[in-house]
Amino acid sequence: MLKKITLASLIVFYCSLCFSQSDSSQISPIPTITGSVDAYYRFNFADAKDAEGKPVTNNYTSFTNSQNSFELGMVSLQAAHSFGKASVFADIGFGRRAQEFDYPDGSGRNGFYSLASVKQAYLSYAISDKFKLTLGKWATHVGYELADAYLNRNYSMDYMFSFGPFSHTGIKADIGLGEKSGLMLGVANPSDNATTLSSRKFAIAQFSTATNNDKLKAYLNYVGTYGGSVSTTQLDLVLIATVSDKFSIGYNGTVKGIKLEDTNNATSWGSALYFNVDPTASFGITLRGEYFNDNKDAFGLNTNVFDVTLSPNFRVGNLTIIPELRLDNAKSEIFSNHDGDDTKSTFTGILAATYHF
Repeated sequence: MLKKITLASLIVFYCSLCFSQSDSSQISPIPTITGSVDAYYRFNFADAKDAEGKPVTNNYTSFTNSQNSFELGMVSLQAAHSFGKASVFADIGFGRRAQEFDYPDGSGRNGFYSLASVKQAYLSYAISDKFKLTLGKWATHVGYELADAYLNRNYSMDYMFSFGPFSHTGIKADIGLGEKSGLMLGVANPSDNATTLSSRKFAIAQFSTATNNDKLKAYLNYVGTYGGSVSTTQLDLVLIATVSDKFSIGYNGTVKGIKLEDTNNATSWGSALYFNVDPTASFGITLRGEYFNDNKDAFGLNTNVFDVTLSPNFRVGNLTIIPELRLDNAKSEIFSNHDGDDTKSTFTGILAATYHF
């Protein structure tokens, strides 16, 4: 009888153990897989040629440096997984857009071409619901526009995005300051460098907040490094105002200063407004106006530029078709006209399509 009781007890204990191990809370969830594809055709109406007869693109911004050519932008695949307080995110991209985004590696400058395909890759641990640490590489917090084409309503990029940081590799802490406010603090490699031999590090930060109804959101961003031969400071502000379910306004302003040893401070700044109208779920339109001042050559233009971009968005499910018109006008003659002579302005058309899943 005692043996039967003991055997029964062991069976109950074993079944209980198996049940606890098969409890859904102990099973790792399936990773979430998402992705996107974009392609475009760009034609600059000057249709200029250089002295060798090669096309002049009349383009100083990112991701659309082509002329009279159909182009693949980027194929992106993202995988996200979390288990308990730990999580991981991997974002891999292929194409010209990905190579330009990871230009230090895409150009072979750092000697690791394979890193050009790694747009983001980071691990996170939530110590509490108000404090999370992240280690790895992530897209920059600076600016209004984003690297993935489907996340932007304009297909071409503005000057502030193109001359700002693209990504950061380091460690950061996200700190909750209440229901609507948060603080991010971090230390990273020099901007856009997934690997470096430099001992120089950059401080990064963001303060975010919003109204109770989320009608107005604000992000104050910072990137800076000091000491040594170069000191840089960049402050950036993003505001998003939702006027109604059919109309919203975005604003981005940035200022950057670069100080070399024994030289004057080179300062550049820019400001852009985004007017977003969505009459229906299948159609929207965005007008972007930007002024970018680089008279002191902090970013390499050595002039100021005003650009205006009109981008209708035709949506069919997850597919968005964007026929875009853009006018760029500079203080100096940095563009080329049809005859190859220098001119202050240029006009461009783009037909683009994005899809995400």
